[in-house]
Amino acid sequence: MTVGFVLGGGGVRGAVQVGMLQALFEAGVRPDTVVGTSIGAINGAAVAADPSSSVVDRLVEAWASPTAAAVYGDSWPRQLRRLARSRTHLNDPAPLRALLEDMLGADRTFEDLTVPLAVAAASIERTAERWFDSGPLIPAVLASSSVPGVLPPTRIGDEHFVDGGIVNSIPLGEAVERGATTVYVLQVGRIEEAVMAPEKPSDVARVSFEIARRHRFTREIERVPTGVDVHVLPSGGPAPGDERLGSYRRMDVTRRRIDAAYAATRDYLADLP
Repeated sequence: MTVGFVLGGGGVRGAVQVGMLQALFEAGVRPDTVVGTSIGAINGAAVAADPSSSVVDRLVEAWASPTAAAVYGDSWPRQLRRLARSRTHLNDPAPLRALLEDMLGADRTFEDLTVPLAVAAASIERTAERWFDSGPLIPAVLASSSVPGVLPPTRIGDEHFVDGGIVNSIPLGEAVERGATTVYVLQVGRIEEAVMAPEKPSDVARVSFEIARRHRFTREIERVPTGVDVHVLPSGGPAPGDERLGSYRRMDVTRRRIDAAYAATRDYLADLP
């Protein structure tokens, strides 16, 4: 059996993954491979570096830190001034880079990790998905987390990359392709919510956004090969702010999400045969 952890994207909702990880490690489940996108690339990199229960405390500490609060926490006047200068993004990527370097080490490579990790990003020039699984770690995770309009694209070599959630928000298929036979999907809660036809103008963008995020996972979950077991872990339900499309501000407000996801995942794992 090869255990894969799949950590999807979802901004501040990604805090639920910390609770899921706590429940998994308490149940004795350890990954043999990790794949992640966006916020899942950040959490996944930490897990791949230290696939044990001790990583949970470090993630809680990291996301409650002033550095995390600064990732998307600029004031609107500063964001608007930056947008006027750059014409492409609201926030400075330096706080996110600092957070990643504090969590993972500035010079760490994929080869230094305890278990294999792959993270997705979207190439602008090739208009295609790109998986990073070797070489410098920080640029790849930063590329996977570069939310369009919020952070600038991350340049690696001659290409520019934006958030991996654009091309693969819950990369189940990638984990299967990389040999996982028992897969735990650490999703952020969106796929638990019903999507209905829009009834007013404000619904149109939200519904379109959800279809764009979910359609690939819907297809991949229907095509899981025989012999592969998939466990989609529960998020613990909605939290204030989930109705907004982005929810990228206040990354430090995470405790409620973590605790709810921990309790729901603990109960789910306890009920497994």
